[in-house]
Amino acid sequence: MGQSRVREEAASILLIDDHPMLRNGVKQLIGLDDRLQVVAEASNGVQGVELAGLHDPDLILLDLNMPGMNGLDTLVQLRTIDLSGRIVVFSVSNHEDDVVNALKRGADGYLLKDMEPEELLKSLHQAAAGQMVLSETLTNVLVASLRENRPVEERDIEQLTRRERDILKLITLGMTNKAIARKLSITESTVKVHVKHLLKKMKLKSRVEAAVWALQSGQA
Repeated sequence: MGQSRVREEAASILLIDDHPMLRNGVKQLIGLDDRLQVVAEASNGVQGVELAGLHDPDLILLDLNMPGMNGLDTLVQLRTIDLSGRIVVFSVSNHEDDVVNALKRGADGYLLKDMEPEELLKSLHQAAAGQMVLSETLTNVLVASLRENRPVEERDIEQLTRRERDILKLITLGMTNKAIARKLSITESTVKVHVKHLLKKMKLKSRVEAAVWALQSGQA
């Protein structure tokens, strides 16, 4: 009875990857953690989008290199659905273009498949709770790209209200919406609205991109 109760409270995960062995390996790893549960898996992007709409999971782990509709195209399609969970790219690629393009298209994080199992589980917990996740080796890649391709002048921090600026700083610290709401004594739904507005105003696609931009431009 206790086990089923824990599982009911577990963060739901959808795997989208065309490699059955990889999916099975990740499922076995997640199966060891009572706070995480794979609720569905897809072998291609089309099926993944369909299952995402059906289950609205807390977290979607998305491969980039898939036949047919690739990961980036799948990500674009997923962003047309009103999903409440997070979408994290899970890939072998550490190329700058792949990382930047994924974040531009709205990924909430980017993890490499060669991560240690313990680190992967930790990152999955953080992502399911609403935090941004990025493999450590990718941080420098992302900051360098933003420095080269996105001058600070392109975005005016003055567009943001005082509350939105406060929330941006807390996002940069890796805080979840729930933690931000607690700190600012406002509701979690209000935080979500502010996050949505600040991303739109600053022409940023995800919390990860917002945080890196804020750090790189000295706004954090």
